[in-house]
Order: sequence, then structure tokens, then C-alpha cells
Amino acid sequence: MKRGTIQDASIITADPGHAPADKPRGDVAKTRRSRDGSWTKKGKKSEFGYKLHSLIDKECQFIRRFGTTTASVHDSQIDLSQKGETIYRNKGYFGSIPFASMDKTMRRAVRGHPLSTKDKRRNRAISRVRSLVERPFAVIKRVFHSGHLMVTTHLWVHVKMLFVCFSYNLFNLLTI
Repeated sequence: MKRGTIQDASIITADPGHAPADKPRGDVAKTRRSRDGSWTKKGKKSEFGYKLHSLIDKECQFIRRFGTTTASVHDSQIDLSQKGETIYRNKGYFGSIPFASMDKTMRRAVRGHPLSTKDKRRNRAISRVRSLVERPFAVIKRVFHSGHLMVTTHLWVHVKMLFVCFSYNLFNLLTI
């Protein structure tokens, strides 16, 4: 990894079921709905399911590391970077310190402190690099049809995403 890595997350939806919320959803419940999934809001739309967090090599766009969490976990809680890496991240990771040696997280304006012109230019430069991270999620969701899962536990979601990420890397070998 000569030129850096890019981290991002995407929501993987699951079946919330149609039973009332007070009905048991534990290990003994026989149901097709997800037992471990959680709700989150993306814009004005509520989504139920999980998040796929991935770390992508900037040079060849391979998925180097990945993680899965429930949808309600904030992006900044998961850090997939390691020492010696340069990591590019979006504004959702603002405020969290990565393990990586060089932090290229986009800056965000906070109340009473608007972004300076320098920070706006920095964000634009990072955004150009970060645009590469959207391709793996598009392939995973549109080519592999893995944007919606019908498995019921977090462990099975993780296993499924392991094979999807492996398949994406094989798919990506065709472009090298």
C-alpha cells in the first residue's frame, strides 16, 4: 500500500419483519426477520439492517479489511486502519483519531466555527480521492445483489460479507 487507504461504510438492509416490536426476537423466536439488526436513519428514510465497513487500497481498489456492525453503530466507532498507513475518511469520522500514521479525514464545520477556505480546499482534494471507495459498494449491491440480506444473525451477515468482499477482489482482478 504505497499511496494510502480509504475507509467508508454502507448500509446493508435486512428484513425487519411485520410483527409488532414487542414480540420476542431472541434466539428461540422462530422468525424470518433479523434478530440482531437495528434501525438507523439515512436522510429522512429509516433503514433496518447492518453496516459494512471497508478499507480499500487507493492504488488497486482491493478491499483490504472489512467489518460488519448493526446499522445503528456510528461510522466513527469503527477504525480499520493500522500504523504506517495514510487513511482517507469522510466527515462522518470527524473527531475520532485513527490508528493510521497520516490522517486525511475531511473537516466538518461546527457551531460557531465555519470551515476556512483552506479546509474547503483540503476537503475537495480528499473528496477526489475518496470517490474511489464508492465503486466497491456499487459492485456489491448492483452486480452481486448483496444490498439486502435474508440471514437472521450478525454472525451470518459477517460470513456473507466475507465471501462478498472476497468475490469483489476476484472481480476486481479482471481490471488489473
